[in-house]
Amino acid sequence: MASLSFRHVYKKYPGGVTAVSDFTLEVKDKEFLVLVGPSGCGKTTTLRMVAGLEEITEGEIFIGDQLVNDVAPKDRKIAMVFQNYALYPHMSVFENMAFGLKLSKTPKEEIKRRVEEAARILDITHLLDRKPKALSGGQKQRVALGRAIVRNPKVFLLDEPLSNLDAKLRATMRTELIKLHQRVGTTFIYVTHDQVEAMTMATRIVVMKDGLIQQVDTPQNLYDYPCNLFVAGFIGTPQMNFINGILEAKGEDVFFKFEDKSVKLPADKANNPAIKDYIGKEVILGIRPECIHDEPVHLSTFRDSVIDAYVDVTELMGAEIYLYLKVGEETSLISRVSARSTSRAGDTIKVAFDMSRIHLFDKDTERFILH
Repeated sequence: MASLSFRHVYKKYPGGVTAVSDFTLEVKDKEFLVLVGPSGCGKTTTLRMVAGLEEITEGEIFIGDQLVNDVAPKDRKIAMVFQNYALYPHMSVFENMAFGLKLSKTPKEEIKRRVEEAARILDITHLLDRKPKALSGGQKQRVALGRAIVRNPKVFLLDEPLSNLDAKLRATMRTELIKLHQRVGTTFIYVTHDQVEAMTMATRIVVMKDGLIQQVDTPQNLYDYPCNLFVAGFIGTPQMNFINGILEAKGEDVFFKFEDKSVKLPADKANNPAIKDYIGKEVILGIRPECIHDEPVHLSTFRDSVIDAYVDVTELMGAEIYLYLKVGEETSLISRVSARSTSRAGDTIKVAFDMSRIHLFDKDTERFILH
């Protein structure tokens, strides 16, 4: 087992393209770390540098205590699982899983033992004699994982391994990967653009954009305390609502004004020293869909932040309803409400903001002002 250390790692391509910039991070032993971000943010490049499939332009990567910048991929004691499984079509499942061990001249009895143990863990013992063409997508993914497990790697690298699976199977395999991580007790580094995968599986999440780390934290902290507008919008489904407006002070009270509406900040936020420099200035208010309510009990509780909204579209999700709202000329919001809600498309309704759970962001820097 091993920890991982990235120290000021850069990846620059000819022509001045910088794919990864000043990537510095300590990955703990046995951690399940997820790199998440939009396409082209540098997450797969980072993974490939750990694997040795991409050269590092600057900086250092350590696996355990070993500097691996110039170590060949086969000697790094890592195993990589790809998006497309990369199975050999002419080999059986057993042969696919055993291939890497044969190359390293592992004794036959040891190969048999390791493959059978991995197959048992992944529940694919009954598939060992089949060829890949006779397997479903989920079974192929398990074989690819099995091929990695048999090598007893110090670090597992997984590059969007579930993206080719259908939605139901993806949810099942997420659970299986969490169990697998607990069983094998190895460091996992997992790349995805799907923030649901990141939120459900990670010990910690690294949010990346344009080759730069935006924030590293636990899933819950990323959700509750995003450091900037990008992280706030990227983490969460549906995404956070953003409203442009102005902070105004009236005596001891502070209000957020947008369109022709005004909502009052709770005393603890109004008294926060970070607010002082923004009175009279434009800011961006962020509020999660589940913090916009249409039920009478909430309208009564949050009476200082009740506004009128027009229901454009409703989406019934089973246990809840998404309301797509229009407020004034320019503001669109999504509210996640109870399935018991009576709000329907075409209605003008009253909604209340839970102002204790808002976020304020600087309009120019997009950094958070307060949570």
